[in-house]
Parts: sequence; structure tokens; C-alpha cells
Amino acid sequence: MHLLLRDFEMSNIKGAIGHLRTINRHRRLVRKHCFRIGLIRQGLMHDLSKYSPSEFIVGAKYFQGTRSPNNAEREAIGYSSAWLHHKGRNKHHYEYWIDYNVRGKDPDAPVLIPVEMPKKYLAEMIMDRIAASKVYCGKNYKDDDSLKYFLSGIEKAPMHPNTSKDLEFYLRMLADKGEKETFKAIRQMLKEDKKKGRA
Repeated sequence: MHLLLRDFEMSNIKGAIGHLRTINRHRRLVRKHCFRIGLIRQGLMHDLSKYSPSEFIVGAKYFQGTRSPNNAEREAIGYSSAWLHHKGRNKHHYEYWIDYNVRGKDPDAPVLIPVEMPKKYLAEMIMDRIAASKVYCGKNYKDDDSLKYFLSGIEKAPMHPNTSKDLEFYLRMLADKGEKETFKAIRQMLKEDKKKGRA
């Protein structure tokens, strides 16, 4: 903790202010979108770990305003300590849902296995991606930005095939039909999932 505070003292105050504004704007957008699809609690609780010293100090240090500071930290030290902290505490990230395989009878089975995300976290992930695109693209945001990011293959971690299929389906819908239709479809998906007793 002492090292983190010393790093924070040495970091740029403008970076801290800019990072705080970015987090607050992102959370405000996610909250607004989550409320529109009926995820009130998740909208309120979204990304609160970003205010923790483990994430905030690093974010302030590597803040650029045009992309996630986690990527800048990765470039600087080879990994992102803030991301490792974040993904282990936030169920709306598919990386949270990666387990390891004990391999059992099949020594050639993959070591890491993706678990299908519950629909309410899939929905929050979609809201998160839309909000992140709006924050980082600013006035140049278009409804297909989140889809382009997904299709660019940036994500290398294994995602469960059903989660990947559902994510792409809703991002394509967003790109083709816009937020209103997409949010309506996601609300319906969550309603059906709740009826099945999975919410």
C-alpha cells in the first residue's frame, strides 16, 4: 500500500483528475443503460472497484484519455496489475468466467476453460462495451464501434462459444438497428431468462 501511495504522489495530478472524470462518465453511461434494460442493482454497482487504490492509482498514472490506461500499463511493464484486480471482481467481464481444467482422463484438454456467462452479466457486459465506446470515441461514436472492437480480435482469452455468439448477435443488432431496438431485445432476453429461474 505504501508503494502504491508513493506512486500516486509521483503521478500526474491531471492524470488523476482525468481518470476520475473518465470513470465517472463511464459509470454514469453504464448506469443509464442498465436502468433502461432493468438491471438497477448492477447499474448502481458497476465498476466500483475502479475507485480502489489498486486500480485507481495505476489508472491515474497511465491515463491518456483516448483508451484504457490498462493497455498503457501493459505496454510499460508487460501486464496490467489494475486489470488483474478488476477482472477478478467484476462478473460482467468474460475473463471472470474462465476456470482451469483438471484435465482428468484427457491430458490434451485445454488448461483454461471458459464458462458460459449468466445472461444478466452478459447484458451488463454489452452496456459496458457501449459506454466504453462512447467515452473513448467521444463525438465520433457510432453504434457499430463496439462490434468493430469485438471483431478486431483484440480479445485473445477464451470466451465460451455461447457467450461469444450472444455478444456478437447483440452487437450486430446495435450496429444495424440502434440502441432502442437492441435494448428492447436485451430486456426480453433477461425476462425470458428470469422465467427460467436463472436470474
